[in-house]
Amino acid sequence: MPWWAICFTVVATAFSTITLLSVPAAAYAGDMTFLQLAFGYVIGRLIVSTLFIPAYFRGDLYTSYELLRRRFGERVKNVAASIFLVTRSLADGVRLFATALVISVVTEVPVTIAVIAIGTATIVYTVRGGTAAVIWTDVVQLFVYAAGAVLVFGFLLALIPGGWAEVVRAGSAAGKFRVFDLSWSLARPYTLWAGIVGGVALTLSTHGTDQFLVQRLLAARSARESARGLVLSGFLVLAQFALFLVIGVMLFTYYQHAPLPRALARSDEVLPAFIVSELSHGAAGFIVAAIGAAAPSPSINAMAATTVNDFYLPAVARRAKAGPAAAPSAKAGPDEATLMRLSRRWTVIWGVVQMGVAIAAQHMQRSVLDAGLAVLSWASGPVLGAFLLGTLSPGTSERQAFGGMMAGLGAMAIIWGTELPIAFTWYVFIGASVTAITARLVPR
Repeated sequence: MPWWAICFTVVATAFSTITLLSVPAAAYAGDMTFLQLAFGYVIGRLIVSTLFIPAYFRGDLYTSYELLRRRFGERVKNVAASIFLVTRSLADGVRLFATALVISVVTEVPVTIAVIAIGTATIVYTVRGGTAAVIWTDVVQLFVYAAGAVLVFGFLLALIPGGWAEVVRAGSAAGKFRVFDLSWSLARPYTLWAGIVGGVALTLSTHGTDQFLVQRLLAARSARESARGLVLSGFLVLAQFALFLVIGVMLFTYYQHAPLPRALARSDEVLPAFIVSELSHGAAGFIVAAIGAAAPSPSINAMAATTVNDFYLPAVARRAKAGPAAAPSAKAGPDEATLMRLSRRWTVIWGVVQMGVAIAAQHMQRSVLDAGLAVLSWASGPVLGAFLLGTLSPGTSERQAFGGMMAGLGAMAIIWGTELPIAFTWYVFIGASVTAITARLVPR
């Protein structure tokens, strides 16, 4: 894939219906402090491009977790791959629910039916086209939902009495344009320190270790093109976050002059409510299509690749080694056609799992933005810590890395289970730090 396709697919994976719903809702209900997290995303991409991408392209790797296997062995790799499969199932299930929520609000189709329809379509094109289909679909969808966002911006600007001057006046009076929060409170998710430190750590985790995005980076023609696409994506993500936050301020301003069409169960519904009640059928249809285009960029093919390469093939190799002497052809393992069939089968299985999570997410009370990011952040820190040990600490042993990961997971379980007043934006940093520090204390 060319570098610009890598850039666009990475941008598309950073955005989903959660972004289109919850980022404007964050500014509508609060302010623009969410943008601080995007600053950390830019810095994190620069670090990934210099630290992780060269390491991946030096070897013949199909998944990011193979790097851990070569460095520390099967045990550490299996823990990291298992965390990926669990957290991606939960996080992308939440993202699928967010898409279905919009379709449900607009069409009055039950959320469960919308989940099944969107999930089935995603499974079909992913199984048929593989990673190439996912990347090129991302590229097209990026332009569709970006056009939808620009259209919403234009309609709001035309409908608000006084235009942009009124947006500035009303937004400034309500403190909607505040970007920087210099508070040191760990309980606040969007402070400058949480944005920089937490944003960098989350990006190192998602873009440097998570197979969902690493699979896309490995599809580039070279390490240099992969890094170029990744770095540029950070600035595009920052610009798009700013646009969606401004749309949230515009929605706030508009509803200072017009009554809400109905009571909102959650602020995430403000954009769909505006689309349904205020726009013509043609414009509403296009914007709903744009929101549909921001449906989860499929992770199910990456999950299938991890299942096959990191669990199935090692199990086959162990059985062959433990069993009686076999013919050379048997020792070679399954052929490519068999592996492809198995990968497609697991793609379907993981798609069904995510649909189940999305259906269950209807009972969730918190913001879908916070929920999606929190799930990704909870267990990603120990995996990031293991990768950092593997690349920056050549003297770390398998026993030390495994012990560090167990300590990191334990620390995050305590934070999560006891509901300590620590925002999710700190989770990856804390998990990675506990993992790295504990690993240095464990005897070799």
